[in-house]
Amino acid sequence: MNVLSVNKFYHIKGGSETYLFALEDELKKRKHNVFPFSMKDDNNKEAITSEYFVDNINYSNASFFEKVSHSTKIVYSREAQKKMDLLLKEYSIDIAHLNLFQHQLSPSILYPIKKRNIPVVYTVHDLKVLCPNYKMLTNGSVCEKCKGGKYYNAVLNKCTKDSLLGSTVNMIESYVHASLGIYKNFIDMFITPSNFYREKMIEWGFPAEKIVHIPNFVDPNQFTPSWEYEDYFLYIGRLSEEKGIFTLLQAVNETQTNTKVKIAGTGPLQEELEKFIQQNNLSSKVELLGFQSGSNLEQLVKNSKAVIMPSEWYENGPLALIESFAYGKLVIGSDIGGIPEHIDKGQNGFLFTPKNYNELASIMNKVNTFENSKLKTMGISARKKVEDIYNNDYYMDKLLKIYDTVTKAQNKVVN
Repeated sequence: MNVLSVNKFYHIKGGSETYLFALEDELKKRKHNVFPFSMKDDNNKEAITSEYFVDNINYSNASFFEKVSHSTKIVYSREAQKKMDLLLKEYSIDIAHLNLFQHQLSPSILYPIKKRNIPVVYTVHDLKVLCPNYKMLTNGSVCEKCKGGKYYNAVLNKCTKDSLLGSTVNMIESYVHASLGIYKNFIDMFITPSNFYREKMIEWGFPAEKIVHIPNFVDPNQFTPSWEYEDYFLYIGRLSEEKGIFTLLQAVNETQTNTKVKIAGTGPLQEELEKFIQQNNLSSKVELLGFQSGSNLEQLVKNSKAVIMPSEWYENGPLALIESFAYGKLVIGSDIGGIPEHIDKGQNGFLFTPKNYNELASIMNKVNTFENSKLKTMGISARKKVEDIYNNDYYMDKLLKIYDTVTKAQNKVVN
């Protein structure tokens, strides 16, 4: 089978790209051919189709006037449509698998794909199908004001990085895509890494029969679990408001034991976090490590007693959680979004109410009292869940059945 693999980035930028490359590897292992479509970047992996990649656009570093000129591409990129059309003239594609395609690529790419009657599946990594700002988060709180197509709320609340321009563009984008029926008419099957996202999409009007939940995966053979523990908790991720990083620091400040936390990541809250740590005399308890990857990150996870995910937005199916399980580590997570469906309370982790730092502190105090044997038992349970459910064979078996189903359905329509 020839699979068109679409994602706006073709280098590791986050969990979506980790999934993308893992999926491409699994497809190739099963003798399927992969044809990537993405955006040009000096950091990109090699791709047989790189000549068809669109020119690089970096909205974050663009000036005001550049953002204005780029705004039309967010809604509909003619360059992306043209290059997709050229790629499809060169290669025969059986199915298109979309990941992150909004903004830099835009839904314009779907027109040449559907013109050729190619079935489309879309892995829903974020909430863009429902929310103009991806997150359903406004001013630090969960927000569902755009439900029912009321996208004007994005402008009223300046939901996109507190920018009137950005929020207006995203509002227009949402209205145009809704009027064109982009998500409802051009996607044959949605795949959600969490059941929470599936239920949320159904609640907002998407047909249940077009949404399948398959949890994210790792290859367990690439993760060697560790039953050894050093005296620290670990946070991995972006230092941004939706991740609940201040809730974690406030919890550390409330703990009764000599709690130590290592924080691996960078982001816009870096300076505020440093100030908070200094003002609350937490320097002996909290260590900011900056961005970590590869063997350094692996050792940080393997040596931790637990990984903490204090998110305050609708997380999907965090790969960091599954990877932590694969290393044999229990996870303490917020009871929000897709996190609770991964954690079996008391067996492989614990849950706490989002933003409730006292509750989190209580759990951290509790874990600090555990003997190594207790930590190991919970770690073994976490690892087993990966071996039973969150593994590559389980995932690919379900995904290839979806490929088969939508391909056969498309062939019936054509014939």
